[in-house]
Amino acid sequence: MLKQHPTFCTPEEAISHIRSTMRLFVHGSAATPLSLLNELQNQYERLNHVELVSISTLGELPFTKESLKGHLYLNSLFVSANVRDWVNQDYGDYTPVFMSEIPRMFRQQILPLDAALLHVSPPDHHGYCSLGCSVDVAKAAAEVAPILLAQVNPQMPRVHGDGFIHINRFTAICETNQALPEVVYTSKSNEVYEQIGRNVAELVENGAILQLGIGIIPDLVLKHLSGHQHLGLHTEMFSDGVIPLLESGVIDNSTKKKHAGKTVTGFILGSRKVYDFVDDNPSINALDIGYVNDASVIRQYPKMTSINSALEIDLTGQVCADSLGTYQFSGIGGQMDFIRGASLAERGKPIIALPSLSSKGHSRISPLLKQGAGVVTTRGHIHWVVTEYGSVNLYGKSLNQRAKLLINIAHPDHRENLERAWHERQTGRQGK
Repeated sequence: MLKQHPTFCTPEEAISHIRSTMRLFVHGSAATPLSLLNELQNQYERLNHVELVSISTLGELPFTKESLKGHLYLNSLFVSANVRDWVNQDYGDYTPVFMSEIPRMFRQQILPLDAALLHVSPPDHHGYCSLGCSVDVAKAAAEVAPILLAQVNPQMPRVHGDGFIHINRFTAICETNQALPEVVYTSKSNEVYEQIGRNVAELVENGAILQLGIGIIPDLVLKHLSGHQHLGLHTEMFSDGVIPLLESGVIDNSTKKKHAGKTVTGFILGSRKVYDFVDDNPSINALDIGYVNDASVIRQYPKMTSINSALEIDLTGQVCADSLGTYQFSGIGGQMDFIRGASLAERGKPIIALPSLSSKGHSRISPLLKQGAGVVTTRGHIHWVVTEYGSVNLYGKSLNQRAKLLINIAHPDHRENLERAWHERQTGRQGK
């Protein structure tokens, strides 16, 4: 006998399934389940020591300090702006992990889940809902969590790929009709970022397969690729910047050895335009991030080109992309997954692109990383580094050669100080 479909209920009834000491997965990015989270806030007083596990989330989360203290606790696997204060105080923490390994942590019960709060598309006529804009780590969470609570939203796109869940799998489902969070990075563009985009675009070969990280730089790189041919996409994130290149045929995925003719991504994040573009679009496949970010998969693409950013890089090539000193700013994410995969690919190019200056005018190329800073990409993995002043390849270069190359693409106002600091470092080392 077929299991009867669960009936729709209120968010209050859905959250009533949550008990104290549970560990809850919270769907992320544009799929952040705000209706369910608002109700979780309403019921916090009956709950103690409930742990929320998530990657980046979007939207204004409803939790108060009173609801967090002793009641709700965030274990962030990638820190987003709306939870930075929690993670850097007593209300939360950060778990360093490669994005590609998060599904394994769920499936192997290294981080066992009791329930998952999900945000899905309405069921199709076969009863299948889509995880929509965020398949990434959510697919694994939905597989292993015994309790699945979902908010169903007609504004969530139905995205092809791995993210389908039959309605019978849900413990409780509630209806909502709310706009998805939107992020438009290019609104922050200036000439520095434009020049970085041009510099990176010059490194991209015709026929390259692209991975693009989060932020303004990847979108501006895409803007300057309109003259390229036969590009492909195998990327952690899919955003607005790729749409003109797909529509014009610059990105046609024709050279891909795997998933030929299709764009592969882990999650979709941008404006409503991109959410509409991916809706029921068979050329876009959102897949499990354990596969998308697997270096053994990535390396199979000739000319694999990964484009990511950083907060700081020292003169030996150590890249800090997740913290400002000891302050946890973001996370490891998929940077190392793609840096390693691209570096192992035939004619692959792993690229770190960053402005030469911080918003406060400090050099992002520094003699030493800030005390307590985390190293995301090691100096053994670094290859291309790009600023608005040019691009350099550190692979195979000695420490002295690296320092000289990096100083050449630092901001001119800081080059003399960087040269002096490097000289003092070398003199001090020789004197020991």
